[in-house]
Amino acid sequence: MNEFELIARHFSRPTPSALLGVGDDAAIVRPTPGHDLHVSVDMLVEGRHFFADVSPEALGHKTLAVNLSDMAAMGARARWALLSLALPEADEAWVAGFARGFYALAARHGVELIGGDTTRGPLTLSVTVFGEAPAGQALRRGAAQAGDDIWVSGELGLGALAVRQRLAWFEVSDAALLAEATRKLEYPQPRLELGQRLLSLAHAAADVSDGLLADLGHILKASGVGAEVWADELPSLPAVETDRRRWLDCLAAGGDDYELVFTAAAASRQAIEAAGRAAACRVTRIGRIVAGQGASLLGADGHPLTLKKAGYDHFSG
Repeated sequence: MNEFELIARHFSRPTPSALLGVGDDAAIVRPTPGHDLHVSVDMLVEGRHFFADVSPEALGHKTLAVNLSDMAAMGARARWALLSLALPEADEAWVAGFARGFYALAARHGVELIGGDTTRGPLTLSVTVFGEAPAGQALRRGAAQAGDDIWVSGELGLGALAVRQRLAWFEVSDAALLAEATRKLEYPQPRLELGQRLLSLAHAAADVSDGLLADLGHILKASGVGAEVWADELPSLPAVETDRRRWLDCLAAGGDDYELVFTAAAASRQAIEAAGRAAACRVTRIGRIVAGQGASLLGADGHPLTLKKAGYDHFSG
């Protein structure tokens, strides 16, 4: 296949919500009146963000999922996406699998692919996603307040656990745990419904992609506050929760979670728990916002715990 055959065969589908989709020099979209447009871009590079032997269908899913997670953190509804691919070769079977994974997740969340680009090169995948939320209501990083509860969605540490097992940094003997961790790594589920339900409840939010403490740190810096995080409350699977000391680095700083960390007033606890149930998503209160700077990870005795690093860095790893 040449470039245009590849696009026509695998990435040209109807886009009824766009005024003009794939095929022209630019797409044309019209946001919903009374809404702000949200735009985010993420890039995935082989060897840096994913293993070379990951299935193309899983990679298609994750390429879109990491962008949708950013929309979830803003409380936005995802609408449209642009996809750019650098491929070592035009392998039709690989591209077909990638497209299946990408479009399956897109259909689940009502996202339309409206354009992009392809070229030959080292395997690199980039999505720009467009979403919208009611004007002036987006969740932002800079609105956390002293006294707020800190919450997180879903389970932490599983993606990082799968990566560390794959890199032989440690051995995971529990086959069921490893299988679930691998599923979480390869098929993260963006929390779009929860994010939208938090619009009237949360003060500040961020996507947990580089590690809980690192991404919470973005909220703290933007808001000019500090945080106490309770290590014993960090949520995961029972096999992880019963051996927290072993998995603490994964739980608090591992990355590849694609969950939401957010802050809200204590008075909103019941409403937030109800929002989690409505979105079929576990939500857990893991700490509180305090005056000061930075996050302290506290053990059961209230004393600070030390980790090797707070999260993933795209240049140092």
